[in-house]
Amino acid sequence: MSPLEIAQLVFTDFVELHGDRVLGDDPAICGGIAYLGSQAVTVIATVKGKSLTEKIATHFGSPEPAGYHKALRLMQQAAKFSRPIINLIDTPGAYPGKEAEQHGQGAAIATTILNASQLPVPVITIITGEGGSGGALALASADRVWMLENSIYAILSPEGFATILWKDAARSADAAELMQLTPTKLQQQGIIDDIITARTAKRLAATIEKKLVHEIASLQRLSASALLQQRQQRFRRF
Repeated sequence: MSPLEIAQLVFTDFVELHGDRVLGDDPAICGGIAYLGSQAVTVIATVKGKSLTEKIATHFGSPEPAGYHKALRLMQQAAKFSRPIINLIDTPGAYPGKEAEQHGQGAAIATTILNASQLPVPVITIITGEGGSGGALALASADRVWMLENSIYAILSPEGFATILWKDAARSADAAELMQLTPTKLQQQGIIDDIITARTAKRLAATIEKKLVHEIASLQRLSASALLQQRQQRFRRF
């Protein structure tokens, strides 16, 4: 299931907010305000699209700088109004095109990571499919990071890793094993906090909703300073 499909099942009354107030509106990032039960939340999701036209427009789920600017704007807005933030990720990574680099792709990712680490509201990220490189990490600087059982989270693709390490993309299977990019391996290392399993879409949505309600309530019991300290310590362990 895509991040948007999951969002449609878990949240209600979603209102999408557009634009980054700098460059434009990147369709690879969809975000807005919704309800999780009776709790108002900010939801940010990566978008790959379904039709060929949508896939081209979103670069197959690879955000440009405007996408990260928009995500950061929405996260800062959530902090202003004390709304928890839920990020849903399925991206091979940030878009590496010339125009994206000219508009400061690396700086956009770094700024999003830095500011996300300072948000005084609960931030929970769920990786639903691909979690590729800094493109995913920009939305995964969270208090809790969960993965669906068949998702991956890695610094780059196994093919890219094999090309760099052995000059042979055909050794992608060896690279995947070495990278330990599966949920079980990542949980053992403390990179992620939990693995979500479900056999049907309905059950998956129910599981995610229950976990989110419980975890948000737990995080909201912390003071802002304690929340930030816990989040920052989580990443310093790496």
